[in-house]
Amino acid sequence: MKKLRRYVLIIAGLAVVAAIVVIVAQAQQQRQTFAKRGRGGGEEIIPVLAAQAKSQDVPVYLDGVGTTKALNTVTVRPQVDGKLIRILFKEGQDVERGYVLAEIDPVTYQALFDQAKAKKAQDEAQLANARLDLERYNRLVASNSVSRQQADTQKAQVAQFEALVNLDQAAIDNAKAILDYTKITAPISGRTGIRMVDEGNLIRAGDASTGIVVITQIKPISIFFSLPQQQLARVNQAFARAPLTVEALGADNKSVVDRGTLQVVDNQVDQTTGTVKLKAEFPNADLQLWPGQFVNVRLLVETLRQVVVVPTAAVQRGPNGTFTYVVGDDQTVAVRPVTVSLQDDTLAVITSGLKPQERVVTTGFARISAGSKVAVANAEDAPPPAAASEPPRGRRGRGGSKS
Repeated sequence: MKKLRRYVLIIAGLAVVAAIVVIVAQAQQQRQTFAKRGRGGGEEIIPVLAAQAKSQDVPVYLDGVGTTKALNTVTVRPQVDGKLIRILFKEGQDVERGYVLAEIDPVTYQALFDQAKAKKAQDEAQLANARLDLERYNRLVASNSVSRQQADTQKAQVAQFEALVNLDQAAIDNAKAILDYTKITAPISGRTGIRMVDEGNLIRAGDASTGIVVITQIKPISIFFSLPQQQLARVNQAFARAPLTVEALGADNKSVVDRGTLQVVDNQVDQTTGTVKLKAEFPNADLQLWPGQFVNVRLLVETLRQVVVVPTAAVQRGPNGTFTYVVGDDQTVAVRPVTVSLQDDTLAVITSGLKPQERVVTTGFARISAGSKVAVANAEDAPPPAAASEPPRGRRGRGGSKS
């Protein structure tokens, strides 16, 4: 019984080995058949994807992460003490400079203003009487009826009343200013925030904790961002030539939310981070940007005019530097050393080694070498060079051997 079982196992094992041999042989035969079908002149034709080198303008950007900040921010506080009797704005309302936001009870300050005006009227009446006396004294001096000293004393009296009237006018101006402070107005144009005090409360001038509302100017708006200090010279040179465009990017890091201009480069480098701070201003017409948010930005430092570009996937690296596989008219692949000046994930700028309209291989490198015959897929199947919306980010590629 044991011998029978052993024979069965041996036979089963031989059957498995035979099946494996048959499968391997069939697979080899299929590969040979496929190779024969693809042979042209006795050579295997390797399918690849390719793209044409193109000549185009390439904007060069420097990337950074910034923080949005209101162009101006003001905490509106009272300038006089009193009871808040009226709130005249809505939270989140856009207001113009001079808009009345709130009112403080003006009764006390109105009384002081009226008192100052009455005092001036009283002093003006005394001044008018003193001037009449001075005229009479001057006539009497001419007829020697009074002494010159009496006339001079009266003249001094007139000057005293004139000064008193001027003092009254200053008191009126001061009382009027204080009375006007009972109407709290917007010092800047902007958007109001959340109200910090309600009607009926007593508020005091000079109390830092007593604010009515915060107004922020968000059209236009500022973005502060940083760049490595290694890029400082490049930015300063470009900034000296012309205003520089800054783009704020959306969450996908591709779509442009708003375009602004660089306003200032900070006058010192942060030694702890090795970066320099920059400030840009954006119109923010549709309120795409909001104070306090983080946003990716890119600074346009230059535009390379009519340079040769290829997909980054076409650039390969070897012991001798960077190169590409160029497809000739006879569908034969040639290795071409190239020099890459700039590149990102999708686009590479070729300084030397390629000409526009030449085709370069973008996929299928594992099976090709110099002299290989290839079958290039349709143009629509090949990945096109990146558009201007995805330009190089200012990264310099590794320079290869020049042709």
